[in-house]
Amino acid sequence: MARAEIVLPDGYAAFLGGLKRRVRDAQGHAQRTINTQLIELYWSLGRAIVAEQEQQGWGAGVIDRLAGDLRVEFPQMSGLSRSNLQYMRALAAAWPANANVPQAVGHLPWGHIRLLLDKLDDQDTREWYATASVKNGWSRNVLLNQIKNRTLERTGAAPSNFSAELAPADSDLARQIAKDPYVFDFLNMTEDAAERDLEQALMDRIVDTLRELGTGFAFVGRQVHFDVAGDDFYLDLLFFHIEQLRYVVIELKTGKFQPEHAGKLSFYVSLVDDRLRRETHTPTVGILICGDRNDHTVRYALSRSGSPMAVSTYTYDSLPPTERNALPDADELTSALGWNEEEPAQHD
Repeated sequence: MARAEIVLPDGYAAFLGGLKRRVRDAQGHAQRTINTQLIELYWSLGRAIVAEQEQQGWGAGVIDRLAGDLRVEFPQMSGLSRSNLQYMRALAAAWPANANVPQAVGHLPWGHIRLLLDKLDDQDTREWYATASVKNGWSRNVLLNQIKNRTLERTGAAPSNFSAELAPADSDLARQIAKDPYVFDFLNMTEDAAERDLEQALMDRIVDTLRELGTGFAFVGRQVHFDVAGDDFYLDLLFFHIEQLRYVVIELKTGKFQPEHAGKLSFYVSLVDDRLRRETHTPTVGILICGDRNDHTVRYALSRSGSPMAVSTYTYDSLPPTERNALPDADELTSALGWNEEEPAQHD
């Protein structure tokens, strides 16, 4: 006898969806809480080791003994190895003046923290990458790639006229979305590629392109058409920065920057401001990405443009060979881009 089909009441699917979201939110909150407690424990153990070594004059050999004794006492706990205790000590030494573990680091998985301690020596730089990693939800591979590509050093480095064309607070925000140089190694193209080839390659690898542009960019269109009293114009690439609520016009030039490039980009910025920008949006900015530039020429060209713009360069191999070789391989990049399953939590 066939089982009678149950008729679900109206609104059941929406109600079930709401319950599922509550369960997932609770699971996520529990995981974050457990991780924070674990990092706080690690930091407190490291702090105690630092204090005792300073007071008693103990050498590094005591960590071997501590690791063995702690594993005997807590055999089911996987994070009490000698190397982990060394990292705990390094964590406490890097952030020594806090009553509790610092907020940004406290929200990072242990594998991220070990990476920060291994790859970075400057404390302000560690803080920047820790905060960016928490804010943007970077996986460990993405964090490694950001450090290797010197994202901090390149952010805000492009010459611009933002301070002259925008209010101070808005100028600072706009400067954060312009890097110099942009690294397009992922395109596997030669230096003599044509502008349309470069544009097509960027669109073919749009996920990688958005990651290189930075957090917050959403793709709007390519070769965006504007009709100006019967004249046709096509801007190369148009993005929208979700966090800053502004359109970002990007023009590509494979050769060296020329003053007339600034005039064309300023024209496109004005068009987008007039045709697309809403009252709630902040002013549109333009970024010209070119193969090379003379900074003196750029300053003259931007000084009287009337539109907020920056001029950046791009490169396929801005990193030294040893650094390029250290970048994640194709499988690691696939994982970093979130195309594989989420990596398991790591404690050692």
